[in-house]
Amino acid sequence: MKQYLFERKNEVFWQEFEASLQVLSQRRGHRASLQSTEPFPNQYRQLCHHLSLARARHYSPALVNRLEQMVNAAHQIYYRRKTHLLASILVYFTSGFPQAVRREAKWVIVSSLLFFGSLLGMFVTVLVSPDMVYTMLDGQQLAGMESMYQPGENRIGRERAADSDFEMFGYYIFNNTSIGLRTFASGLLFAVGTVVILLFNGLYIGAIAGHLTYIGYTATFWPFVAGHSSIELMAIALSGAAGFKLGFSIISPGRKSRMRSLRDAAKQTMNLMYGVASMFILAAFIEAYWSSMSDVDPTVKYTVGIGLWVLLIAYFIFAGRHREA
Repeated sequence: MKQYLFERKNEVFWQEFEASLQVLSQRRGHRASLQSTEPFPNQYRQLCHHLSLARARHYSPALVNRLEQMVNAAHQIYYRRKTHLLASILVYFTSGFPQAVRREAKWVIVSSLLFFGSLLGMFVTVLVSPDMVYTMLDGQQLAGMESMYQPGENRIGRERAADSDFEMFGYYIFNNTSIGLRTFASGLLFAVGTVVILLFNGLYIGAIAGHLTYIGYTATFWPFVAGHSSIELMAIALSGAAGFKLGFSIISPGRKSRMRSLRDAAKQTMNLMYGVASMFILAAFIEAYWSSMSDVDPTVKYTVGIGLWVLLIAYFIFAGRHREA
């Protein structure tokens, strides 16, 4: 069906639904009351179907964006509860977060290619030409990295003379979340800042991994990073996706003003960044309390690490699909 026919056929329904959203958003009723007394649930499902058709038929971004906004607003009303924070958190992590990742799949792919591609490229480069590590780190920084992963240490990956896992937990949270926030916020510089930070971090991590592998610290370095790498690295890539979403809302606002486009994109990316922040905290916990343990067999750490990669990918692909259109 041509887009103009699709719009003409459904425009009245959309206008009436937008009006009902304004009324329902002021209420504090349960989902159950909506189901029993109003046509809202059926209208919501119909709107989800319209959005699915618009995406599948590649209708204009303006129409898709309009339908997405209505679906998101209706979703908040439909699943609203009088229960408090715990229920909202549960719904978010079982459906809202992975749905947000899938909605931004194209930006997740772009960000992942830049980040993981530069990481892998530098890793291979340093293995082939070891002196290339000095393009990213100086001698003092390298000496610090080597001391952190020195074979025979009781606790690997510890720096700044930290005396406890808790201190390292706090340090990892600060370090990881600062990287994520910079990657996200730099998208405001027309996405150029996001590109630069993703490439820099990919090259930096790849240089460290390549150098420590080249000098033979594989027995300490790779078991250390195996456990938390999936969560931490994917969180950086998702931060980049959110940054791209911001940047391109300014570069290509469509029929909206740039300010309106940026404001809408910021609201959408926050659904992503809440989960990203949680991923950084979880990665910091694993890094401080599990990864640094030297008395755990490397095979166990590799098994756990691979399992976490599989679970994380499956979570983003499958979780929350029963709530989607």
